[in-house]
Amino acid sequence: MVLAVFLVVPTTVLIFLPLSLLVGVVTGVVLWLGVVGILWFSSPTLTLSSQGFRAGSAQVEWSHVQRVEAIAAENTRAEKGIKLDARAWLVLRPWVGPVVKVVLNDPNDPTPYWLVSTRRPEAVASAWKKLMSA
Repeated sequence: MVLAVFLVVPTTVLIFLPLSLLVGVVTGVVLWLGVVGILWFSSPTLTLSSQGFRAGSAQVEWSHVQRVEAIAAENTRAEKGIKLDARAWLVLRPWVGPVVKVVLNDPNDPTPYWLVSTRRPEAVASAWKKLMSA
């Protein structure tokens, strides 16, 4: 994604080229850094604590979690597509392949599970097992 956003630099250079090449390059780099910063700081974070699981701004208590499954990158397409339940809570980033599936057991919540992008789904699942066994 960072490399794709880098296309803002040549675009800005072309826009400012009639004025100055230097102004175009500097403006393009500054815009690129700004967009990368926005992507970095606005990306959702995953937190596992003794209270519960947090994905971005959403949080669920452990008493409502049945299990946490690590889904490998090669199986993610099916989980996001033909196997997806329309009621699922999604925290997905298209440039992150693997996901973790947090299956819920709350009778008052119609959401069957959360599907959350993470680069380390096995680490999230094993951290959940450690928290539950403690």
